[in-house]
Amino acid sequence: MHISEGVLSAPVLLTGAVLTAGGLWAGLKSLRSEDIPKASILSAVFFVASLIHVNIGPSSTHLILNGLIGVLMGLSAFPIIFLGLLLQGILFNFGGITTLGINTFNMAFPAVLFGILLRAPINSKNSVISTVGSYLGGSLPVLASGLLVASSLYLTGSQFLLVSYEVLIGNLPVVLIEGFVVLFCIRFLKKVRPEVLATSPLGQTTEPASA
Repeated sequence: MHISEGVLSAPVLLTGAVLTAGGLWAGLKSLRSEDIPKASILSAVFFVASLIHVNIGPSSTHLILNGLIGVLMGLSAFPIIFLGLLLQGILFNFGGITTLGINTFNMAFPAVLFGILLRAPINSKNSVISTVGSYLGGSLPVLASGLLVASSLYLTGSQFLLVSYEVLIGNLPVVLIEGFVVLFCIRFLKKVRPEVLATSPLGQTTEPASA
């Protein structure tokens, strides 16, 4: 999911930087002081998980866990993912500084979007609805991130069309795997720390849905 330096066009890079700046503003504004330790842990988990790459053709794939971050932190996914990508770019030259904006947006926006849309199903007292919602909360953000990465490449130039397809197809196994990872994580949290899921993506306390 990391797009390297020197690949994307200036308009795509600028658009990503502007959108991420807005996301960072909203995310930092919604981040409560008591959630900072949780945000730090999730940023570290994201940092480590996405360091392990599996090469697929000219691209590579890795765990992302943006869905888990979106479910747990909502709008704060933007600064959490931004920090992880910044450290990866500085320490390991993964991605880069000029692509930091678009890379952050491609991973954080789907996390926030589906964290909001799937919050009610995930917190449902109906076990089937909660299970399906939790799985989709892990898989759909990864699929959407793959589509955004592919779109970023294609909007830079049609010569990246084949690479765009390879990026999208190469991440399909991750889509399936991360659905189960997030499902198991949410089930575990519901048993040991249910209050972690009691805050909406907009920073408001919520109650489990009845259906």
